[in-house]
Amino acid sequence: MSSKISGFDLMKHNGVKKAIAMVVDGVALDLSAIVSEDAVVEFVTEEHPLALGIMRHTTSHVMAHALKELWPNAKIAIGPVIDNGFYYDISCDHQITPELFDKIEKKMREIIKRNYTITREIMSKDDAIEMFTDCEEPFKAELIQDLNVENVSVYWHGDTFVDLCRGPHLSKTGKVSPYFKLMKIAGAYWRGDSKRNMLQRIYATSWFTKEDLDRYLLNLAEAERRDHRRIAKEMDLFHMQEESPGCIFWHPKGWTMYNILKDYIKQCIHKDGYVEVCTPQMIDRSLWEASGHWEKYREHMFIAESDGRILAIKPMNCPGAVQIFKQGVKSYRDLPIRIAEFGCCHRNEPSGALYGAMRVRGFTQDDAHIFCTLEQINSETKKFCLLLAKVYKDLGFDTFSVKFSDRPEKRTGSDEVWDLAEDLLKKATIESGLDFTLNKGEGAFYGPKLEFVLKDKIGREWQCGTLQVDFQLPEKLGAWYTGEDGQKHHPIMLHRAILGSLERFIGILLEHYAGRVPMWLSPVQVIVATITNDLDNHAMEIFRKLDQLGLRTELDTRSEKISYKIRAHVIDKTPIIVVIGAEEEKQDNLTLRYPNGNQKTMPTDEAIAKIREMCQPPVV
Repeated sequence: MSSKISGFDLMKHNGVKKAIAMVVDGVALDLSAIVSEDAVVEFVTEEHPLALGIMRHTTSHVMAHALKELWPNAKIAIGPVIDNGFYYDISCDHQITPELFDKIEKKMREIIKRNYTITREIMSKDDAIEMFTDCEEPFKAELIQDLNVENVSVYWHGDTFVDLCRGPHLSKTGKVSPYFKLMKIAGAYWRGDSKRNMLQRIYATSWFTKEDLDRYLLNLAEAERRDHRRIAKEMDLFHMQEESPGCIFWHPKGWTMYNILKDYIKQCIHKDGYVEVCTPQMIDRSLWEASGHWEKYREHMFIAESDGRILAIKPMNCPGAVQIFKQGVKSYRDLPIRIAEFGCCHRNEPSGALYGAMRVRGFTQDDAHIFCTLEQINSETKKFCLLLAKVYKDLGFDTFSVKFSDRPEKRTGSDEVWDLAEDLLKKATIESGLDFTLNKGEGAFYGPKLEFVLKDKIGREWQCGTLQVDFQLPEKLGAWYTGEDGQKHHPIMLHRAILGSLERFIGILLEHYAGRVPMWLSPVQVIVATITNDLDNHAMEIFRKLDQLGLRTELDTRSEKISYKIRAHVIDKTPIIVVIGAEEEKQDNLTLRYPNGNQKTMPTDEAIAKIREMCQPPVV
């Protein structure tokens, strides 16, 4: 091989025909890049994990190009790839609305048809700033100004459009897939700063095939049908309002579901050897400084002042758990100590990131902290993974995936401590029989962690549980135990949660089940509905029998047609409707109507026994 050969030449040399980019020594590059003869090269075809992202990134440039042609005075900002698509932020005097999406898509198809050659140019930082300033692209010039580099790369579509980008990209606009669709418009502050320009953010999706696009749009429609906010309204579970942004107003039925889930978790952890505690909501700044959270997390804390002191409303429970551990002298014989807390936390999330129960400011974690010795990390990790798997299965998630997050760039502690923590956690995970993927650089600032990811019934992934190994916090806060050698030692602290937060997990459950949660979780399990008013006494008798068995039952004796009643309770997702008519009273039968529309008439005692069996919670 020549010492100077492009990716295109290498494709021809190897008989590769459908590559869109290449990975050279682990780095994704354009096909026009020059490859050295000793490089390890992997071609990126449409089946490659990187392919869709590269194509989408090029499509985002095409969209920016189209926007500039339609509204020449528009200023382009950033256009990254995101899950299932991409977006582009622009500043434009013209208000972009969904009604204009067809017009933008038409212009994008024109640019694709023109088949511009896409070329990469390396420029000095100063020349790039000058170029983008001259063509009145202030956002690009600002981005370059803030880069700590000598040179930057830009990408051209012929000589008509240029954008700042690292790449890689497709070689021609004509190679962009025609299966794209603009999805929605939103507002976004420049660089996430509410004091800066408000930009228009246009979201889009793109796929290699029409089948993939159609499948995605169908799943999107299904996801909208399952939207937990709509379901919560139909079921009268909770609401949110502007006067308390990011916090939930739980209605009686929603609070019932919340407490059922919480009580179930309590039973599981009590059986697994945890003790439950409760720590204060507000803690003095000094403790957060000592723990390191003030430096790392201050911007996300809500602050209060009293008697000249600065207090923080807790965003996490960890420092409080350490204070409980520190009360009294602990011996190695006492370890492990498993301290659980359903701690109500508040985090000052950006208003634009808030989303129903999925992203909130006020939430309750099913939190726990395990204080153990170095030798106990392995057994405690395995024990936790078994508990987590049982809970997920009981809640309807038979499988989950695991991500191993190692040391982030900004962290505390020495590399030697991090090496030990990562090695121990990896070993315990492997011995737990769990496969994992590496989530590089995404560990907590104090230690590595496992992230447990659930997949719902329409294929979406939700990161819920975590397990974090912490060598740092007990030492910082002065927690110790007396070892077998009679000396003081700092315990290892395992931070762990299964659900993550109760609020978010209820949102996930509502979307996973489209509101028809398992009967043991349903806030109302049975409705007793009469066909005519003269059956009210008999209906009350049935209601009492069900109620005395501890079944969550409601009575519907309204002067409405039975079809109206059934329709109303189907909408509010009640699992079982007991229909009582004259024939049922006469024969001492009950007619049970199930969620799928089927119904069955059976003797009253048999029907009640059947309902009771269906409502049984999982065995803890």
